[in-house]
Amino acid sequence: MLNLTPRNTSTRIDELPAALQPLAAQSLTLARLYAGRGITAPDELETGLSGLLPADMLHGITEAVRLLDIAIDDGQRILIVGDFDCDGATSTALMMRALTKMGAVVDFLVPDRFKYGYGLTPEIVELGIETYQPDVIVTVDNGISSHEGVARAQADGITVIITDHHLTTKETPPAEAVVNPNQLDCNFTSKALVGVGVAFYVLGRLAKLRRDAGKSTVQVSQYLDLVALGTIADVGVLDKNNRILVHHGLSAIRQGRCCMGILALLEQAGRDPKQLHAQDFGFVLGPRINAAGRMDNMRIGIECLLTEDWSTAQRLAQELEQLNRTRRHVEGEMRAQADSIVQTLATETDIEVDENTSDSGDDITQEVNTQFATTHKTSHTDTRSIVLYQDDWHQGVIGIVAGRLKESHYLPSIVFAPADTEQTGEDDAIKGSARSIAGVHIRDAIEQVAERQPDLISHFGGHAMAAGLTLKRRNFEPFVAAFNEVMAQMDDDVFAEQKFTDGPLQAGDFSLWFAEHLADASIWGHGFAPPIFDGVFEVLSFKILKDKHLKLSLRYPDVQYPIEAICFNFDNDAWDYRAKKVHLLFQLDINEWNGKQSLQLMVKDLAVVEQG
Repeated sequence: MLNLTPRNTSTRIDELPAALQPLAAQSLTLARLYAGRGITAPDELETGLSGLLPADMLHGITEAVRLLDIAIDDGQRILIVGDFDCDGATSTALMMRALTKMGAVVDFLVPDRFKYGYGLTPEIVELGIETYQPDVIVTVDNGISSHEGVARAQADGITVIITDHHLTTKETPPAEAVVNPNQLDCNFTSKALVGVGVAFYVLGRLAKLRRDAGKSTVQVSQYLDLVALGTIADVGVLDKNNRILVHHGLSAIRQGRCCMGILALLEQAGRDPKQLHAQDFGFVLGPRINAAGRMDNMRIGIECLLTEDWSTAQRLAQELEQLNRTRRHVEGEMRAQADSIVQTLATETDIEVDENTSDSGDDITQEVNTQFATTHKTSHTDTRSIVLYQDDWHQGVIGIVAGRLKESHYLPSIVFAPADTEQTGEDDAIKGSARSIAGVHIRDAIEQVAERQPDLISHFGGHAMAAGLTLKRRNFEPFVAAFNEVMAQMDDDVFAEQKFTDGPLQAGDFSLWFAEHLADASIWGHGFAPPIFDGVFEVLSFKILKDKHLKLSLRYPDVQYPIEAICFNFDNDAWDYRAKKVHLLFQLDINEWNGKQSLQLMVKDLAVVEQG
């Protein structure tokens, strides 16, 4: 049997919270799902915009709105400085759309990650001054650590308004206004707003102020398609506040009430907007927007979200599609190299490494191989982290590769690449992207390293599950050693992956109706996990498809028809051809083929429990 952790152990209606029992009378499964996600009352599931937390809880929002209001009235030049990911792109597009409608003189600038790095740096401020001569700079999805950039802007008499959501333990920069639910003195009860959510709140409050004063304004809720996309793509925790925002953005797209760029991207992906689900923001739309920032310049992505011309939207969406294909190719090569290195290190018994250690045929020099081996020997002995670097890796995809390594090995993973592939000397900068597991706050772990050895890390920032950092190439080995020291202090059980289940389904739940109802029952995603179930099934038949996918036909007690299931990328060698009964961990899915729909189980894990 599989070793699973139940999210909720209720088997009867009277074991659920009293407020959920009326719902349980209609669907015990659904009520159990909600209880397992901390829902204790039906009002926590309400999706009306009136249920959003009030804007005045956000520290600094009143001053930010006052300054923007004056800037619009006085015709001051406003410059939006964004970030080069999907959250930054949607934040920038949202600011541009709403402020333009309010009558502002507004432009945007997005740092090229390959030239300027992240945030409001002095270099970006100087580029902004040279190009746009702004009176006001508004950051979106960045700025909370940009003390030097703020000082540079203010030296030229520029007003700086920071809107951000990233964590910081440092003093807030002395900008004229700072709006960030995670700044030290903010009492906004949802800390899960992403950058585009913060921008939405600022613009919503600004629109209300101007509406009450009889000035030019706009209904900011019409842009919730952008807010939903940025929230899911940035893996924002789906608390009630974020679920409301995403719910309305998703509904708008399904009804075609969204920017042309999103419709054009969905066309490129061959997806019907009417059938869109919240997860598609992260798996379909987000990667295509992010590809611009990873492989080229995010301006393409922002312009796609801004255009009002359908043919322009299609052209830009096609460019983003091509960039995403390039990104996948580069990522695939890096992933293969990373897997080869990890496999080599895991099986090594000596520190000494031969010149031809790499068994994948990749061009890994003796110097770098030796570096990997010495720095990771400790890491793999106690299986606490994966930290990798190569001189020819592409910094645009290191975050994705780190995420893949984290998923496949269930270890905090950090992947580094040169800040400039033309400069890989000992004193040149390398940039790392970190992804973490539950129980390891990756940003705080990096901060512990910085506090113990202040000279190791040049810059860092991020969240509990994702972070970025910059250091000199010569400091790679000392950083890995210091990071592993932090990991060594953590409890062993943190590194043991828990596989959660929402328990068994009732026989009547194996239906197309329930699968459709379940998909739309809530906004599922990070922090409000998509439903996943387990059960023991009789194996009626099986097929191996394309040498890597396992397709099963199953029988379940009291279900009168066979149930189809598929396990993608299954290790064929692990399949027992005599299997008579299997214990599955699965999600409900709807398979569409030749215009027909059928129920399908998406198998996430399986164990043979009886042989024939």
